[in-house]
Amino acid sequence: MKNSIKYFGLIAFVLFGLQMQAQDRDLDNYRAPDKRGINVFEAPKDTITSFDGVHVRVGGASTIQFQSLDHENTLGTLPDLEGNFNLATANLDLDVLLYDGVRMHLRTYLSSQNHEDVWVKGGYIQIDKLDFINEGFAEGLMDHMRIKIGHMENNYGDAHFRRTDNAQAIYNPFVGNYLMDSFTTEVGAEVYMFNGPWLGMVGFTNGKLNQSTAGNGETDPSFLAKLGYDNQFNEDFRFRLTGSLLYSGRNYGRGNYLYTGDRAGTRYYNVMTDVDGNGPGFRAGRINPSFKNEMTSVMINPFIKYGGLEFFGIIETISGQDANDTDTRTYNHYAGELIYRFGADEDFYLGGRYSTVDGELNSNTDISVNRFQLGAGWFLTKNILAKLEYVNQEYNDYPTGDIYNGGQFNGITLEAAISF
Repeated sequence: MKNSIKYFGLIAFVLFGLQMQAQDRDLDNYRAPDKRGINVFEAPKDTITSFDGVHVRVGGASTIQFQSLDHENTLGTLPDLEGNFNLATANLDLDVLLYDGVRMHLRTYLSSQNHEDVWVKGGYIQIDKLDFINEGFAEGLMDHMRIKIGHMENNYGDAHFRRTDNAQAIYNPFVGNYLMDSFTTEVGAEVYMFNGPWLGMVGFTNGKLNQSTAGNGETDPSFLAKLGYDNQFNEDFRFRLTGSLLYSGRNYGRGNYLYTGDRAGTRYYNVMTDVDGNGPGFRAGRINPSFKNEMTSVMINPFIKYGGLEFFGIIETISGQDANDTDTRTYNHYAGELIYRFGADEDFYLGGRYSTVDGELNSNTDISVNRFQLGAGWFLTKNILAKLEYVNQEYNDYPTGDIYNGGQFNGITLEAAISF
């Protein structure tokens, strides 16, 4: 707790020392943290600059939920859940334009379900120009290229652009994230190319969520790539399609992190966890394939928006081996969500999402999990969103004696989200 107080004090000292008048505009090549950032994926690539010196943008987010969920399993070991408020979560964002075409991002979790301490999620430097080397250096190339380096949220798939990141819940039309939640923060670099509607990316990471220089030889680097097409054909119609690949080598220490990398916690507090703490804990509701030896994940994401109607989909397959596996196991993840936004400025929306995962729990047990979500939202302002969600999730074919055998949870959650 002492370290948390000291760290928070340091943050406050830095913030009060900033030139706050710089808050009157956004940054170049930047995804807005409010309503304007919805359906934005990679930050826009823009060669026009507004640089006139170092510019600091201080932002953040805060959310709170009222949860009323019920859960059950065959063992009958799950305690009753009461309708009540969850812990409020909060983020602090520092975005700094350091030089023409060079931007830094840093996100700190001030409060989260899984940590009572203040801690840094991660950050990166984004380079869209090389003018710091020499004005106009490689200008023709950098009109299309971007470089990101840091301990950062890795760009595998498009689903992570629509998920809730602790308190940053504006981009997610629902309260809960995806059934198989592909999200991790690892040290690495990504190189992008943008050419009209086409985009491509290649990158690598060191494969570690918790950084260490211990030379135990148990972790191999990870490789990721993305290829996509994103075109606004006219005022009403937009089409985007991307395919992503991530390969992780061995990580015998704690496993590959692509589906366990979110340390902030799920929105479905305490579900499928018994009185002794057995169960998913802060990862409640998620499906996490456990692969320590190697893992290959492929995700395809279609996105279509016509007027106020939008569709986003996930087609994903994951294959790999755990430390004791002799054969490769496979999981498949499919999801589709349909959202209708209406009102003068699309301030209201209604939507539904269906997700399903099937996979090999071990060499002789196949399981599946299905989730259905209904959601509604109202943007009171571009920075304030009120959500309502109904969720029903069912666990199928888990072995006798498993906490998920005959498992199910359902109910409603209301969420208030602020982001600026």
